[in-house]
Amino acid sequence: MYKTIKEAIELSNGLKRELFKLDSQAVDVVLCPPFTALSEVSEVVIESDISLGAQDIYWLDEGAFTGEVSGKMLKEAGCSYVIIGHSERRQFFNETNESVNKKLKAALANNLTPIICVGEMLKERESGKTFDLLKEQLEGGLSGLGVEDASKIVIAYEPVWAIGTGKTATPEQAQEVHKYIRDLLLKLFNQDVASAIRIQYGGSVKPDNIAELMKQPDVDGALVGGASLKVDLFSDIVKKAAEVLK
Repeated sequence: MYKTIKEAIELSNGLKRELFKLDSQAVDVVLCPPFTALSEVSEVVIESDISLGAQDIYWLDEGAFTGEVSGKMLKEAGCSYVIIGHSERRQFFNETNESVNKKLKAALANNLTPIICVGEMLKERESGKTFDLLKEQLEGGLSGLGVEDASKIVIAYEPVWAIGTGKTATPEQAQEVHKYIRDLLLKLFNQDVASAIRIQYGGSVKPDNIAELMKQPDVDGALVGGASLKVDLFSDIVKKAAEVLK
C-alpha cells in the first residue's frame, strides 16, 4: 500500500527510462501497483517491455462483494499478471489455501498469469516445519490444476521472517527451498511443468544480494518488496539479474 496515482506514474516513468536499453530477452519485468494506479501505470508502460500486474484478485467476475476487484476488471485495466496469496494477505486478511486456489483459477480464466506466494514464518522455520508448510500451501493452492494450466503459473517463495526485516535467506537456504518446491511440482505434475515454472525468491531482495541469489540453479527471479519503491534500487536489481542471466 504505497504510491498515490501521481507517485506511481513518476515511479513507472523512471523505471521505463532506466530500463529502456535492457535486454528484454534476459528478464521479464512486472510492476504491481495498487488498484487505484493500474490504469495510469498501464498507459505509461504500454509501449515498453515492462508488464503490469495487480496485487490481488477476487474469484468471481462480478457480484455484491464490496471492495473486491475481479479478473475481468484487472484485464481491462491492462494487467497481465496478478499476485495471489502474498504473505501479508495470508497474515492480515485471512487468505487461505482454499481462497488462493479459487483466485488462481479465476486468474487463469481471465488469461492472467498468477504469481502464487508461499512461505513460512520464523517459528515454523525454527521448528523444522518449513517443508511441511510449503507442501500444504502448494498442494492446497494448486488443487485441481491440470498440466496445461500449471505451466502458466509463477511461484514466489517468501520466507516471511525475511520480509522487511533486513534478514535475507542465504543463497544456499533459498536454493534448498526452491529445489524442494521444484521436486514437489514434479510429483504434482511432470518434469516439463516442474522445469518450466519460474520460482521466484522474495524477502529483502536488494541490489547487493540479487546476483548471488540468481546464480542458484532453482532461483528463477525475484519478488521485490521495499526496494521496488525506488527507481534506482529496483532498476539496479533488474540490471544485475539480467547480467547473471545473459
